[in-house]
Amino acid sequence: MPRTRLFLIALPLTLALVAGGWWVASRLQAQVRIGEGRVLYAETCAACHGAQLQGQPDWQRPGPDGRLPAPPHDASGHTWHHDDALLFRITREGSAAVIGNGYESNMPGFAGVLTDDQIRAVLAYIRSTWPAQERAYQRALNTQ
Repeated sequence: MPRTRLFLIALPLTLALVAGGWWVASRLQAQVRIGEGRVLYAETCAACHGAQLQGQPDWQRPGPDGRLPAPPHDASGHTWHHDDALLFRITREGSAAVIGNGYESNMPGFAGVLTDDQIRAVLAYIRSTWPAQERAYQRALNTQ
């Protein structure tokens, strides 16, 4: 078989193998990040937002202190209505700091507790629990 023909066969095959390897590696990396986020969520978020991401009861009504209870992060809540940048800022800085105008919240900022990468891992875990429609909606917000 002439070298040119062999090259024309080998090149696409090599490119396909490299692309396939990259895809597998990126999927594995995403699964590791989600696993890390699951552990961090259990350690730092579940006490308020629930082990099953269900939030606190009556989360849409202010409690006796005038503050809203912790919302759910599952599909029944509104987390998926926000883009990644806002979710990151709220988690890092706290709700009151992001919303401003005297808004009070029990949601602290986690900047001194979690690294930026750990915050991203927690958010990746939360996103991984949403049904396809909610993930697609939120993904579209990130591309606007």
